[in-house]
Amino acid sequence: MLKQARTITIAAPILLFLVGWTLLQRQPPTGIQSNPRSETNENTTANNRSWLPFGRIDLATQQRENCANAPFLIPTEGYIGLYYNDPSRPYNQTRPHQGVDIFIDEAPGTVPVYAVYDGYISHRWEWQSAVIQRIPSDPLNPGQQIWVYYTHMADEYGNDFIEPAFDYGANEVFVEKGTLLGYVGNYDGNVPSRIHPHLHLSIVKDDGWGTYLNELEIANTLDPSPYLGLAVGYQSAEINNPNCALAN
Repeated sequence: MLKQARTITIAAPILLFLVGWTLLQRQPPTGIQSNPRSETNENTTANNRSWLPFGRIDLATQQRENCANAPFLIPTEGYIGLYYNDPSRPYNQTRPHQGVDIFIDEAPGTVPVYAVYDGYISHRWEWQSAVIQRIPSDPLNPGQQIWVYYTHMADEYGNDFIEPAFDYGANEVFVEKGTLLGYVGNYDGNVPSRIHPHLHLSIVKDDGWGTYLNELEIANTLDPSPYLGLAVGYQSAEINNPNCALAN
C-alpha cells in the first residue's frame, strides 16, 4: 500500500507536467513577427462547413475586376464563408476572425489567386502556404503603409501552389495588380490537413517601423470591405454572399 502511494506521489507531478506541456503546445502564438498568422490555428470542422452553398452561381464572388470605386481586386473566385470580425467557430467574441475566407468547390491548386493591388511580395522561408504584400501607400489613406496577407496556398501535405517567382525566400518582388500569385489550397499546418480549400485574405497594419503587426490580433487589421467594395464585415454582411451589386 505504501509503495503504491509513493508511486502515485511520484507520478502525479509528472502527469501534471505532461498535461500542462500539451496544453501549452495548443495555444496560438502571440507577438509573432516572422509569421503574422499561425497556419495551425484553424479549426478544421468550422472551415469544412457543410452548409456552404457550393455551385450556386448567384453566390459566387467574381474576381479580376474591381467593384465600382474600390481600389482592390477580389483576389479569387468562390464563396465568402467567413467574414471579417466574424465570431463564428473556430473564433469567438473575444477573438474574432481577422480577415475574410473565400471557399472554393474546385480541387486544391486549380483556382488562381491574384494580387489585389500594386505592391511588393515577400515569401518567408518558414511559410509553406503564404505570402505577404507590402503596399507603401494605402489607397484609402494615402501615405500610410499597409500589408496584405494571403494564405492556404498549398495542398494538404504542405506542397505549395505559390508561383515560382515568389518561391521561398522571395523578398520585395514588385507586382502589379492582377499578377498571378498562386492557387487556392487547403493547408493549415497539419499533415494531412483537414480544411476545405479556401483563401484567407487579411489587411494588416504597419507597425510604424516598416514591418507588419501581428495579424492574429483583430486590432492590428483593417476591415477589407471598403478596399474590395464588398460588405464583408460581420456586422454589415448580407445574408447572401457579398457582391458588388450589394455593396453599391
